[in-house]
Amino acid sequence: MPQASPRGTYLQISESLRLKIEEGEISEGLPSEAELMSTYGVGRSTIGRALKALKADGIIESVQGAGWYVAGTGDRRPLVDRVTDLLRADGVQVGDSFPSEKELCERFGVSRTAVRSAIAQMEGRGLIAMSASRRREVRALPVEASGS
Repeated sequence: MPQASPRGTYLQISESLRLKIEEGEISEGLPSEAELMSTYGVGRSTIGRALKALKADGIIESVQGAGWYVAGTGDRRPLVDRVTDLLRADGVQVGDSFPSEKELCERFGVSRTAVRSAIAQMEGRGLIAMSASRRREVRALPVEASGS
């Protein structure tokens, strides 16, 4: 992106993202802020302004710990809840291996920081722990949340 622009770089980025959403190129979750910084060659504050402009227009919405989404799409629950659902999946047993950070990043389309936060919360709840082989494994199965 050119640094000197009559409309402002953040407005150019927000218009680019708006077009990608309108054309269906982005249909649910937006790329991470780090990916957007790399794609557009700008800093975090510029990306933040572009995202805030789209949010103000009702085009996108943010979910703490989960990222930015096209308004009205995607799973709005915190990442830790979505990752915990992996432990509720059929066939998961205590002692089974837990997916790697990389696998979780790819599956949920979120940053490593968000995944590490969710893992830390799960470890704090005693659901997963590091095994002797330096791989996380399931230590307890989550109790189904009330009202679910």
